[in-house]
Amino acid sequence: MYAPTPKPSTDRQAWLRRYANAPDARHRLVCLPHAGGSASFYMPLARALAPEIDIVAVQYPGRQDRRADPFPATLQDLAAHVAEALCGEPAVPTAFFGHSMGAAVAFEVIRLLEDSPTPVTALFASGRGAPPVNRGERVHAMSQEDVLAELRGLEGTDSRMFDDPEIIEMIMPPLRNDYRLIETYRYVPGPPVACPIRGFLGAQDPKVDEGEMKLWADHTAGSFDLTLLPGGHFYLVQHQPEIVEAIRNTLLVAPPYV
Repeated sequence: MYAPTPKPSTDRQAWLRRYANAPDARHRLVCLPHAGGSASFYMPLARALAPEIDIVAVQYPGRQDRRADPFPATLQDLAAHVAEALCGEPAVPTAFFGHSMGAAVAFEVIRLLEDSPTPVTALFASGRGAPPVNRGERVHAMSQEDVLAELRGLEGTDSRMFDDPEIIEMIMPPLRNDYRLIETYRYVPGPPVACPIRGFLGAQDPKVDEGEMKLWADHTAGSFDLTLLPGGHFYLVQHQPEIVEAIRNTLLVAPPYV
């Protein structure tokens, strides 16, 4: 298991957020954000799936109320912290949803939990190619203007906020670090995860193509399927009903393990 770097608190509430009550849920879905994203990105999903599924959104260090917390050194480091936080949660069947960078983090967390008491039931990998895929991008090393142009091109953030110097000053450090984590991430070969993987892709996504998504099939000992939806990198904002239905069908209608 990867050894995590020091963090200011062992309180898992610093890492794990809930935006809807689901006290009697028999399934948990851990949601991991994209580069520059925060836990609150998954608030609509939490409200749509409660109370049948308990949505636990991960808050990465360095943003919002965690601005003073140190950045992790590597993506595997980040995954180790998340896995550590989840070990304090009840051992109920747990699936993972990760968008973009979050898909790679989710995969690494699952690898760390394979021998834990928590049964991992599925990985929903969205908008990110399989772990070995590396396009050689260096957004984290670009000028501020080029980083902002990258964000505008992905259309995942209200572009008006980029006109506010104070907001830019606040978001740029965690954004650069997230990009550094995913752009320097290198998959270490190992056994496939036991859980099935469900892939989701915006058909016009400039960051990943269908072939790169299909390579996820090589990293599960279970089943793999891929759903294409209209849209770009943040297709899931417009297609939440389809995402919700797929999660419900996987975890509630035909649960993989339970």
